[in-house]
Amino acid sequence: MTEPTSTALPRTITPSLFLFTIIYGGMVVLAGVLGNKQVALGAGLAVEAGIFPFLILVALSSTVSELHGQATANRLVLWGFVPLILSIMLTSLVYFVPAAPEMDPARLASFEMILGQTPRLMAAGIVAYGTSQFLNVTIFSKLRGREGAGTGSTWLAIRGAVASALSQIVDTLLFVTIAFYGVFPIANLMAGQMLAKVALSIVVIPAVITGLVALGRSLDAKTAE
Repeated sequence: MTEPTSTALPRTITPSLFLFTIIYGGMVVLAGVLGNKQVALGAGLAVEAGIFPFLILVALSSTVSELHGQATANRLVLWGFVPLILSIMLTSLVYFVPAAPEMDPARLASFEMILGQTPRLMAAGIVAYGTSQFLNVTIFSKLRGREGAGTGSTWLAIRGAVASALSQIVDTLLFVTIAFYGVFPIANLMAGQMLAKVALSIVVIPAVITGLVALGRSLDAKTAE
């Protein structure tokens, strides 16, 4: 009598990729909400708070590229459009559905002010997200070839910072132009946002990306044991 064949599915995703994908989807949605607040960084610099989850997105896509390859990182970015577009659609639906009569008018006004984005702003967010994230993965992956046989954490941090800074410049150019060109002068806003985002990329990304890569390798190593 033959033993029954196991029908268990093989493992198709590593623990690190599973974890980072979940966080990535959450950050895509959160960035659009936090972007409604301007944060003072000191030295006259200010940036919309959505940059913080967006920097996590940059670090995650670079980390996935480092651990699982550029193609997998590009797929992560591509699938990121799903929560982004679904969140926009759901927010728009809730925004246009009439509020309950007993809802406090001041609270309703605050809700509408925060989540009432114009189609132009939505389009700017989608275009800037896709272009800058794919660019970040491409630059980060291409810079790896200059490292030769080594995979040191110092060069990893430098690659992450450079890719993040360049992609943030492109992100700002696209978003501010698409969202606000013709509405008001955008030169000062664009310059200030670029400077702040590049500074954050240099200061924040090296530590975040080296930590995420170390975490991912640790998670995957434990599974392989």
